Amino acid sequence: MNQALIGFSKLSKFEKMELVVKNFFSDSEAARSQFKKFWHTDEVFQKTLDEFSENTITNFIFPLGVVPNVLINNKIFCVPMVIEESSVVAASARAANFWLSRGGFHAEVISTTKIGQVHFKWHGDVLKLTHFFAEIKNELIAGTQFLTDNMQKRGGGLLSLDLVDRTADEEGYYQLLAEFNTCDAMGANFINSVLEVLAKNFKEMVMSAQNFTDEEKDLQIIMAILSNYTPDSRVRAYVECDISDLDDSSLGMSAQEFADKFATAVRISKIDVTRATTHNKGIFNGIDAVVVATGNDYRAVEACGHAYAARDGHYRGLSDVTIENNKFRFTLEIPLSIGTVGGLTSLHPLAKLSLGMLGYPDAQELMKIVATIGLAQNFAAVRSLVTSGIQKGHMKMHLMNILNHLETNELERVEAKKYFENEVISFKSVREFVSGLRNYTK
Repeated sequence: MNQALIGFSKLSKFEKMELVVKNFFSDSEAARSQFKKFWHTDEVFQKTLDEFSENTITNFIFPLGVVPNVLINNKIFCVPMVIEESSVVAASARAANFWLSRGGFHAEVISTTKIGQVHFKWHGDVLKLTHFFAEIKNELIAGTQFLTDNMQKRGGGLLSLDLVDRTADEEGYYQLLAEFNTCDAMGANFINSVLEVLAKNFKEMVMSAQNFTDEEKDLQIIMAILSNYTPDSRVRAYVECDISDLDDSSLGMSAQEFADKFATAVRISKIDVTRATTHNKGIFNGIDAVVVATGNDYRAVEACGHAYAARDGHYRGLSDVTIENNKFRFTLEIPLSIGTVGGLTSLHPLAKLSLGMLGYPDAQELMKIVATIGLAQNFAAVRSLVTSGIQKGHMKMHLMNILNHLETNELERVEAKKYFENEVISFKSVREFVSGLRNYTK
């Protein structure tokens, strides 16, 4: 039985690794060698990487690929993507090239407001609390000035503060609902700091209120925290062209039939949750890869996007298609809370390089780029689904992973790629082909 590792967090990285390999691997020497293989030779850089997280023992490497020729609002970008699925990058690149000659992508930021909440319990007359809040609201906001000063100078800060009565859902439950603009920062730490000050000051004001009873003075702060649901920090990306401009020899059908099938596939994602989930996963294949490459929080972005997809009580696909007056328009409108300053965006060397590749965008321009890649990926996926099928392109890209798994040499890879150009690719079929090659060359 493995032993508990007492005091683990206080050990050095090397000591942590030693305990892990000795307690959890039968071949500790091989495990140690593998972990150390991924340590960076630059000790200062490695120390920076180690400090991004806790209990680190090595680095986990993902590929950073790029999508060239992404035309957004008449400006061409080369977009970085960090993802292990090669077909995602390839599909985004195909979509970018497809729309490059058809006017490119268009994107606009709709709003950038983010929210945070102080959740608390209070028992008494709701009108009494409402009047009290109205009297102290400006003082509450002023009490956060030392935190919001710099953000206000950049055009952001605490935008509004309201009292929300949720007693119909939970006895005695109220919120202070705050709206923020965090400019080019994602702003989580800023928002949470402001909320905690609001919570502390609000509780003290309630406790010292002269016209409150002892019970009414007993306000209980439950928590003060930002919300990752940011429906008012939203961006829209779209492509459009005449239906005749969709014509492409690889479609295997007329442009009109393709447009109709494409629109039907998107409508299905609006009415069937099982399809909607996979439809949106494809969108986030693109979005997450750019979010990670730029040092942003893909988990927050995904949580928000999926909540937004279910905003009317039914989980739906996030993209839309309209076909009117012989025009095809494909749109993605999605909430995004991301930044270009602070956090890993400022600390991770590759995040900084990624932002440099994009021309050091501000947060709003990055929102447009991220949404565009989500739309590009979704277009490529739906296009494949309604034409050749998803597996043809996906498995061609996956072929190299299978060949690597089988530890093929260069000659075997050349022969396999040639053979599977027009054959169905599966792990079994590739394994059998490679086995046949090896038997033939013995």
